[in-house]
Amino acid sequence: MYHNLIHSISNHVRLTAEEEKLFETFWYEKVLEKGDYLLHNGEVCKTDNYVISGVLKAFYINAENGKEEILYFAIDGWWATDISSFQKQKPSIYTIQALEQTTLLQIHYQSFQRMLNAIPKLEKYFRIILENYLGSLQWRIIMNNSYDAEQRYLNFLKHYPEISKRVPQYLIASYLGVSAEFLSRIRKSKH
Repeated sequence: MYHNLIHSISNHVRLTAEEEKLFETFWYEKVLEKGDYLLHNGEVCKTDNYVISGVLKAFYINAENGKEEILYFAIDGWWATDISSFQKQKPSIYTIQALEQTTLLQIHYQSFQRMLNAIPKLEKYFRIILENYLGSLQWRIIMNNSYDAEQRYLNFLKHYPEISKRVPQYLIASYLGVSAEFLSRIRKSKH
């Protein structure tokens, strides 16, 4: 169960066998069934969550039109957390829900802090994860501001082929900021 996460860490930081054993003591497994919620808008995000298997969506409800707007998807080997809520221990502005049965490794905020104190080299790994996340957010802003819907969709397919196979098209449309009907027309014109 910990193998995937430890492998991800080992791409950036080498843990000793002792550190790996210690690392595992801070984490626990949680299984969400399809439709279960990991986090609700207004709750404090108490855990950092590594996806072992499954798919999650993070979204918020637009107060003006009542529509669900997708912030991100998380699949195997990705993280699903409201970083701001987790780090500040303040209420979240969005919701995270399982789109299929999802197995997570979770760590509570206090345990996360103790883990970083016990294994300081993990600070580097989590800094790299945050830098990668920030880079993907910046790229998304550029895509949304500079490219039309068709280009955004083609870019999504190129960079996230696994997500496009596992997530319903209407949710991908929401993520891209277009209607499901518009996305359907783009898809038909490409076939």
